[in-house]
Amino acid sequence: MLCLASQSPRRRALLEQLGATFSVLDVEVPEQRAAGELPRDYVHRVARDKARAGLVLLDAGDRDDAVVLGADTEVVLDGDVFGKPRDADDAAAMLRRLSGRTHAVVSAVWLVGSGREQGDVCVSQVRFATLDEATIAAYVATGEPFGKAGAYAIQGRGAALIEHLQGSYSGVMGLPLFETARLLRHFMASVD
Repeated sequence: MLCLASQSPRRRALLEQLGATFSVLDVEVPEQRAAGELPRDYVHRVARDKARAGLVLLDAGDRDDAVVLGADTEVVLDGDVFGKPRDADDAAAMLRRLSGRTHAVVSAVWLVGSGREQGDVCVSQVRFATLDEATIAAYVATGEPFGKAGAYAIQGRGAALIEHLQGSYSGVMGLPLFETARLLRHFMASVD
């Protein structure tokens, strides 16, 4: 039994692309970076914590057969982790910082089962075009930046802001499909 510890519609759709059959668990995990914690370590920890929290939600009898998938994706620029914007001003400030620059998108995925954990990470490089204030304001006004790390959605109107992508499109969306499929193959094969 595969469970996705995420309410993200993007992650659900991406996992469905793999042909996986799964149920969805609603988990609440604090997304607070510890002092001195490297961005990659932070994203790994949050993804693993989500998977672990999902496993705890299951009835004791279901835990033995369950595998819970947790994922986290963050935008990183100059060592700063850009989470989801708090409001329109925060979204505009993020987009101003990303304008004309290349940033990393770190996407981690973890599988947690009874007595077993395994994870992987995907790092993509995304270069934004130089954005003027009118472009930023118009994009923020669409509402799309809200609920998205770095205040943009590559699968939506935000694609028009991106000059170049090196890495995983699905990883930037929120679930790196290559790494997820590989993890599922290895994890499930060792469970059988």
